Amino acid sequence: MSKDIRIKKGLNINLIGAAEQTTSKAVLSNVYALNLDDFHGITPKMLVKQGAEVKAGEPLFYNKNKEDMFFVSPVSGELVEIIRGARRKILTLKILADKTQEYLEHKTINIEKSDAESIKTFLLQSGGWSFLKQRPYDIIANPEITPKAIFISGYTTAPLAADANYVLNGKEAELQAAISALGKLTPGQVHVSVGGAGNSPLEKLDGITLHKVSGPHPAGLVGTQINKIDPINKGEVAWTVTPQDLVIIGELLLTGKFNAERIIALAGSVVKAPKYYSTKIGAEISTFLYGSGVNQDKFRLINGDVLTGSKTHPEGYLGFYNNTVTAIPEGDDYEFFGWNKPVFNKISSTRALTFSWMQPKKKYDLDTNTNGEHRAFVVTGLYEDVFPLDIYPLQLLKACMVKDLDEMEQLGLYEVAPEDFSLTEFICISKQPHQQIIREGLDLLHQEIG
Repeated sequence: MSKDIRIKKGLNINLIGAAEQTTSKAVLSNVYALNLDDFHGITPKMLVKQGAEVKAGEPLFYNKNKEDMFFVSPVSGELVEIIRGARRKILTLKILADKTQEYLEHKTINIEKSDAESIKTFLLQSGGWSFLKQRPYDIIANPEITPKAIFISGYTTAPLAADANYVLNGKEAELQAAISALGKLTPGQVHVSVGGAGNSPLEKLDGITLHKVSGPHPAGLVGTQINKIDPINKGEVAWTVTPQDLVIIGELLLTGKFNAERIIALAGSVVKAPKYYSTKIGAEISTFLYGSGVNQDKFRLINGDVLTGSKTHPEGYLGFYNNTVTAIPEGDDYEFFGWNKPVFNKISSTRALTFSWMQPKKKYDLDTNTNGEHRAFVVTGLYEDVFPLDIYPLQLLKACMVKDLDEMEQLGLYEVAPEDFSLTEFICISKQPHQQIIREGLDLLHQEIG
């Protein structure tokens, strides 16, 4: 029996260019890349040198602070380049893929007969652990700490994001294997949230506590669901994992092979034929972007969804955790007296000179223009209208900006991640970088308190 969660606060951003539910196989990428910024908080130590031949699933580096935590190659081929930054910090690893893929095969384990320690060791050595994240701090999970619960969101509400029900279709065996294994790593429950339509492959899994979620964005974010199901207090830890990453973990447990295949949504009004593509983690974005074609030369390409993704380019590479690539118009033009006339083609959470509230289901072709300049915080009370967590968002943001650790703790920083503030950033009339502020606050709290 499911437990219903109804979210009232939020804002749906309906954009033109949703991916049609049809899947094509992307052109095979020549080069695959791992961007080490995706593994936030990890200090990498290389295991192989430039020029080395590696198999798919073979460890490339390990975490300096947890030496038994390995990060593996998504494909087999030659490690052709290690890009470094200041103080020789490793930024990107590039692998020239073989035409015929070879996999490093791990000895499979019997999930039912294995204990928590055996499963943990298997995931750490095979690369599957990299998909488990923890709250607080929104970093890769610490294997030395037992989580009070594990949370999985199968409900998609972010603009133009890949539909979880569609990409998980036919993956029930892998999902069940992953759930059965992860369930042994916590004394608590494995909470799975789905939409109310009743067509999710996650609903039929054993060993889960099912929640049916309804409401506007950010109802689909796992942080919103944690806040409503079992909030995180100081000293507590919860783990999160995305459904598509569950599939990779499940296949790894069943076959012993790290299969980095991922179904991604190529979406946005700039894309001529937005749809889904089957590709691999780290693939060149151009291998599927131009398969659908673009209808203008000037556009913003986003590695992820429009609210939480990062700016990239066609020669960039699919992020390790991303299942969406979005292309929208570049907003580098400005309207004369745009602030002083009625607006019909933009969405807003206020009723000042805008009419989007009259047509809640209308779809918009928005660009990247921020429609204003960065300025000091203006107290409007708007954040609370779209922020469903039991937290004061403005006060928490200010505490992070002034680095007040006591206030950050008391105001609930332990249970949030940067993505939880993506919607407040979108409606912010002060144009403040909310997600960056929260990320810096989390890093400071982790560094000082641990």
